[in-house]
Amino acid sequence: DVQLQASGGGLVQAGGSLRLSCAASGFTFVDYDIGWFRQAPGKEREGVSCISSNDGSTYYADSVKGRFTISSDNVNNTVYLQMNSLRPEDTAVYYCASEPTLVCGYEPEGYDPDAYDYWGQGTLVTVSS
Repeated sequence: DVQLQASGGGLVQAGGSLRLSCAASGFTFVDYDIGWFRQAPGKEREGVSCISSNDGSTYYADSVKGRFTISSDNVNNTVYLQMNSLRPEDTAVYYCASEPTLVCGYEPEGYDPDAYDYWGQGTLVTVSS
């Protein structure tokens, strides 16, 4: 079974940093696109970043570009999201998702939750002002 386990959320002050982890199992990790999404209270789930299985390219939503970095550890089947310069508007439940077809790097699929088949449980990030 495809399994994704997100962790690393917590409470942080504005300007601080957190690193989220997404541990994957049950599939050939390097063959799947991995995306990070978030959902704030009362809002739709939105794509934050993704890493392509095709060539390792990374992509970011404009709202996080320059502050967040996605990376992949293919030995340990884990994808990370390093979040710096956090803002109160980054407060959300963060999810990781995987998809065996190439979606990352394509618009709108790369940031479309419906384009990803497999999801982990979320991890809550709260940024205080």
